[in-house]
Amino acid sequence: MIYPKIALAQSIIEILSAKGIVNIIISPGSRNAPLTIGFAQNPNFTCYSIADERCAAFFALGIAQQTKQPTAVVCTSGSALLNYYPAIAEAFYSQIPLIVISADRPQSKIDIGDGQTIRQENVFANHSVFNANLTEEASEENDLKINLAIETAILKKGPVHINAPFEEPLYETTEELSVKPKITNLEFVNFSKIIENSNEFVSVWNNTKRKLVLVGVNEANSIDQEIIENLASDPSVVVLTETTSNLHHESFINSIDTLITPFDDFDFKQFNPEVLVTFGGMVVSKRIKGFLRKYKPKHHWHIDTLRAYDTFGALTKHFEMQPNDFFKDLFSKTVFVKSNYFKNIDTVYKARLEKRKEYLSKIEFSDFKAFEKVIQSLPKNSLLQISNSSAIRYAQLIDIDDSIEVFCNRGTSGIDGSTSTAVGAALGNEKQTVFVTGDIGFLYDSNALWNSYIPKNFKIILINNAGGGIFRILPGHQEKPVFNTYFETSHSLTAEHLAKMYGLNYFAAQDVQSLENGIESLYNSNDVPCILEIFTPTFENDKILKEYFKFLY
Repeated sequence: MIYPKIALAQSIIEILSAKGIVNIIISPGSRNAPLTIGFAQNPNFTCYSIADERCAAFFALGIAQQTKQPTAVVCTSGSALLNYYPAIAEAFYSQIPLIVISADRPQSKIDIGDGQTIRQENVFANHSVFNANLTEEASEENDLKINLAIETAILKKGPVHINAPFEEPLYETTEELSVKPKITNLEFVNFSKIIENSNEFVSVWNNTKRKLVLVGVNEANSIDQEIIENLASDPSVVVLTETTSNLHHESFINSIDTLITPFDDFDFKQFNPEVLVTFGGMVVSKRIKGFLRKYKPKHHWHIDTLRAYDTFGALTKHFEMQPNDFFKDLFSKTVFVKSNYFKNIDTVYKARLEKRKEYLSKIEFSDFKAFEKVIQSLPKNSLLQISNSSAIRYAQLIDIDDSIEVFCNRGTSGIDGSTSTAVGAALGNEKQTVFVTGDIGFLYDSNALWNSYIPKNFKIILINNAGGGIFRILPGHQEKPVFNTYFETSHSLTAEHLAKMYGLNYFAAQDVQSLENGIESLYNSNDVPCILEIFTPTFENDKILKEYFKFLY
């Protein structure tokens, strides 16, 4: 086997191999040549070459999101490393394990005017779970830092940074290893399966008539069906799920904004929970966050093995457990409480679902209508990746088939790497992957298509409303030149030429009939990746959406 001659590079590669790291995303460069040579020549690794570092890091994030295993990204020295930062922040807040390995100049070359050098050590300190600053020579101290970085990425479910200084010559190789790095054993933390001091919490549960369970970003199949049925059957419990919660039951409320947006003060007081239980990651709905901050529950319990954000300013208890274990123990000790809480809320919700059906049947072609058609057309058992801004918000308003897993970069809620993440995710699982995005997010991350790894059955559905439509939806919008130029970023661009440049099939739609035809063509084309671009009316979309919420009341 061919190895890099530099001993430190050998140590990094051997330790990653011993730890079972498989996927390596390499951004081409010179200073990282020793790592590139070693990873690419080793059959234990699957390597990908992604030229744009920002895309490379989000691509890695998509693979790690699906495999639930750390993915490594490798880059050269200088500003290349900084382009990883958006994905690092997303991984940090979404609890996804990434291993960032940056080649660096030796310490003596930093800040003396040498080329392609910046202060790389601890550059991600605010958004990483561990930083390993290595010295130039291979050593046991370096080995322990590398081991600890990988183990921390796994245990704390987050990004780590390994910074490795290399001196020239960089391209020399050898057929013999010159190191035998130390490998440490990962010790997993066994989280409690039993609620400590449970009597207090059981008593609260059994004596509360209004209990609200709110689920954010959540892994599919993580909650037992028995627990789901218990939550659905308790008359004192209302369960609110989001598109990204991947948790389903016909009694759960899966369009939060459809329920609460038209509420008046009387409705809000009726809905106000005494106990709020949350689990999962970030919540999309601004309305439910605003509601719970105004009408604070007496008790807010959050269940997560690692973190508990006080999102509503009402947190009273963090249970460091798996949610499934929490509910399993709780329900073994609790009883159903006589209450009209679920019945009252469910009656309102069902009436509004009928109103939604009526409204969608009569509106003109628009973003809302397009999302209805697109989401209804998704193949069963597929994987749906959604970009941020208006795309994820429209998706919250439409029922998605229970068999479809849904993902969105909600850690930082940025548009910067949604396409790259979706491409990585398509490689990280065996399902049909569909990516639904808006025009600004798609154009912003168009370099995501600049690689040779996009699966043939990968589908992009692009809603093009000629600008940042989200800003028309948000309060404060005014039709003025400043708004159109600096907020909405109005444009007349399309994806047609990008599709041609990158060798993707391209379909277009501008009304219901052409959309239905485009959807059929999209799913019948599996020899190359495809884009279906849907053009919607810029100046009608926000009016149609705002009228929807008025119509519900």
